[in-house]
Amino acid sequence: MQIRKIQLANFKNYEELTLSFSEGVNGIVGENGSGKTNLLDAIHYLCLSKSAFNVVDSQNIRHEANFFLVQGIFEKEEKEYEIHCSLQEGKTKTLKVDKKAYPKISEHIGRFPCVLMTPYDTDLIREGSEVRRKFFDNTLSQIDQIYLADLLKYNKLLEQRNSLLKQFAERNYVDKTLIETYNAQLLPLAKNIFEKRTAFVHSFIPILENYYFFICNEREKITLSYLSDLQTENFESLFENQLSKDILLHRTTKGIHKDDYNFQISGYSINKFGSQGQQKSYVIALKLAQFELLSQLKNVKPILLLDDIFDRLDDMRIKKLMELMSSGKFGQVFITDARPERTAGLFKEINQEISLFDIRPPR
Repeated sequence: MQIRKIQLANFKNYEELTLSFSEGVNGIVGENGSGKTNLLDAIHYLCLSKSAFNVVDSQNIRHEANFFLVQGIFEKEEKEYEIHCSLQEGKTKTLKVDKKAYPKISEHIGRFPCVLMTPYDTDLIREGSEVRRKFFDNTLSQIDQIYLADLLKYNKLLEQRNSLLKQFAERNYVDKTLIETYNAQLLPLAKNIFEKRTAFVHSFIPILENYYFFICNEREKITLSYLSDLQTENFESLFENQLSKDILLHRTTKGIHKDDYNFQISGYSINKFGSQGQQKSYVIALKLAQFELLSQLKNVKPILLLDDIFDRLDDMRIKKLMELMSSGKFGQVFITDARPERTAGLFKEINQEISLFDIRPPR
């Protein structure tokens, strides 16, 4: 799978841009602030219907404009697709494939998979559970439309239940029949999501381990464990018995929205005991395992977006990534770098079709 051409209008810092890409490796170079990351984010929009960096769609409209347009020509399994994503201020975002809008934009997710690697991926280790859930949900949602639909339903019901809990607290009155109707809908969805997360982690771990060993040439044992309230025996009773606490705190305190993933090295949390090098290797392995599993289960190589990663990686880890690119492991790759001479030097080692784009900041 590849994106052959992209057109932007009033997207972030771009008033207008049209580019055609190589089916192999595409280097996006230019000084800081020129829009390299924004170009990758536009590709991310076309693949996953949203920005990787800003969840508020309207904030991706160029300053002083009132709309943005991102449009691309994709090729997948020898068929061409035109993907159109646009937003007019005050209106709903539009996403079309071959000029046909989706009944639900979420139906697009997974059709054109992509994996993004950025300098901030170590947040997966250092930040809270929400960041880790987002990573695994992103992967599972690209693989399984039913999982995504269940997750969206769960989150909507959770929001409604939390609003109801706040009302109960404010009015000092509890409608148990009403809260039970929400419980009856939430609990089956939580079970489905929990089971799919459990199965996913089981298949993900060996791929993660293999990539970690490849990247750092070390044989220390790394793994990850999935932590969930649903692993508790009689979870349904536990969930229902939390009602008083939920009302007091105005939120649902148990459920799959509290799940976490523990990254470990030699039996210890890598966040607390891993070196910087080990943490970087672990995060790269996470992203490469994500790419590998998507490739296997979607039967197509995702687009790989590497945003400004060379400044954060040492020579050994850069060399390992270049080895994978040269081997043909990946399909279409986009790499941003503020140092064109470094990119040109690294590209000499890659036995792939290469295009280089020099992005200049708008005047």
